[in-house]
Amino acid sequence: MFKKISYTFGIIFFVIFAFFIIKNANLSSFIDSVENRTFDLRQSIMINEGAKKASEDIVIIAIDDASYEYILDNFGEWPLPRNIYADMINYLEKESPRAIAFDLMFVKSIKSKNLADETLIKAFKKYDNIYTSMNFDNQSVDLRTPPKLPNKLKLNIENNSRIDFSQLSFSNCRTILQGILDSTSNIGIINVSRSDDGILRKMPLVVKYQNDFYPQLALKVGLNYIGELNNTYEIDKNSNFIIDERKIYLDKDGSAILNWYGPAGTYTYIPMYKLIKAVNGHKLDFDFSNKIIYFGTTASSLFDIKTVPTGKIYPGVEVQATYINNIIDNNFIRKVNKGYTIALSILLSLLIASVVSRVDSAFSASMMSFSTYFIYLLIAYYAMRFENLWLEIIYPLIFSIFGFTCAYIIKYLIKSRDFEQQYKLATTDGLTELFNHRYFQEQIRRQLEHCKRYNISFSLIIIDIDFFKKFNDNFGHQSGDAVLRQVAQTLKRNVRATDIVCRYGGEEMSIILPNTGEEEAFSTAQKICERVAQHNFKLANGKETNVTISLGVSTFPKDGETAESLISTADKRLYDAKNNGRNQVGKII
Repeated sequence: MFKKISYTFGIIFFVIFAFFIIKNANLSSFIDSVENRTFDLRQSIMINEGAKKASEDIVIIAIDDASYEYILDNFGEWPLPRNIYADMINYLEKESPRAIAFDLMFVKSIKSKNLADETLIKAFKKYDNIYTSMNFDNQSVDLRTPPKLPNKLKLNIENNSRIDFSQLSFSNCRTILQGILDSTSNIGIINVSRSDDGILRKMPLVVKYQNDFYPQLALKVGLNYIGELNNTYEIDKNSNFIIDERKIYLDKDGSAILNWYGPAGTYTYIPMYKLIKAVNGHKLDFDFSNKIIYFGTTASSLFDIKTVPTGKIYPGVEVQATYINNIIDNNFIRKVNKGYTIALSILLSLLIASVVSRVDSAFSASMMSFSTYFIYLLIAYYAMRFENLWLEIIYPLIFSIFGFTCAYIIKYLIKSRDFEQQYKLATTDGLTELFNHRYFQEQIRRQLEHCKRYNISFSLIIIDIDFFKKFNDNFGHQSGDAVLRQVAQTLKRNVRATDIVCRYGGEEMSIILPNTGEEEAFSTAQKICERVAQHNFKLANGKETNVTISLGVSTFPKDGETAESLISTADKRLYDAKNNGRNQVGKII
């Protein structure tokens, strides 16, 4: 029982200590970056296993390298004249698409002619399913005066969470054509959220500009797709963005974690030059009805390339498509709270520590501990695959290793303590707490070997309590035991720390004095004799009395070169002391 309590409290202490070390050493950012990589790995495995399928309702009109070359050859410039976009909108609207979205910013351009811009603005006025984008930034007011945006672009959000959106708050904005701003509310933001390693794993759902909330472009398009056209939303206390019966979990900065569907090219792509040709009478064999059509750049020279969990080169427009796909499928990732992660990590470490404490074989304990953590890995993977739940695996790994290590350390310490305890029981006399006769025999032989090797002396004192049998008869064995204990303690108090005091047997005791010559040993024996004689010994009945001892001394190598000869000589001198009146040290002749 004591061992189990020791294990439990020991592991809890070390785990809590590890948590504070990690926190105070500022390792959490490093751990989070490694954890993000495990997220990427899980997403890649899920994609390879075909766990998710991209929506066939999303089509990307790609300004790819071929289209960019076509535009330069036929129109002589980039960006494309705005009336060409209007022509493509009119062509597509004939097939009744669900939405047409531009991951492009129609800003004021010196190259663009006013008539071309007006043609595009008319298209936005004509159709209510056309969406375009805008971007917030923190540019200095010296460069650009922050514009006031129309109220129709805002979202009313009741934020009941702890998210303050400080990382998604901006002070400036580069506006698009004023005619588009005036003619439609279908304008969304295309700001992105990158992790510290530069990989885009999540996207803002909303951002703040001048203390107001503005929706992401993909959120606008997605809300239209699912028929949710409200302008007021709630973020609950659990950081969930509520859309009717759907809940989109927001990370600590206010971004939604995306669930990825594949590498670049997962969605249906149509090069934009083919659509331009179709507008001019060429045949385009594709049905756009009821589709979400997204315009965006994929050409490497147009610099809208991102790095995401499923690939280093991933077009920004396909990030938008993934975002909408998550809304359609209600498929966003929900990350487990850090507090729950730490609690789970502690429980896992305690489970592994329990395994280590119960299994004697180091190999078996290691394999069982590894299996326990591996089972947790499988749970974490399938939780993401089937429940869209991000269970962290690095904190549990660190705590598991720490718990495993601490369990072995504590197990070793307990075994060492048990060994010491067993050794003490094997070498100590239970009554007097002196070393026992067996230990005495071991030590005297060691002293002989040592002194023979280095040509030095050691001495032996054998002690006997005078008239002890008579004392037991008069006062009882309990008082005799009390006197034995007190004599033993008196001996220990009057010798050096290096001297070895043993119970030789019965009322006899012995002292081995390493590196001690004949005269010093005799002097020590006389001192002990006097101290015992002067001491008042308490009996079992509470009374006090005096006892005396007789002592015999022998020294290596003068009095013998074997244990037997040294013991025999000391014993003879002990009896010499008894025969000459007791309470003395036998004379050395």
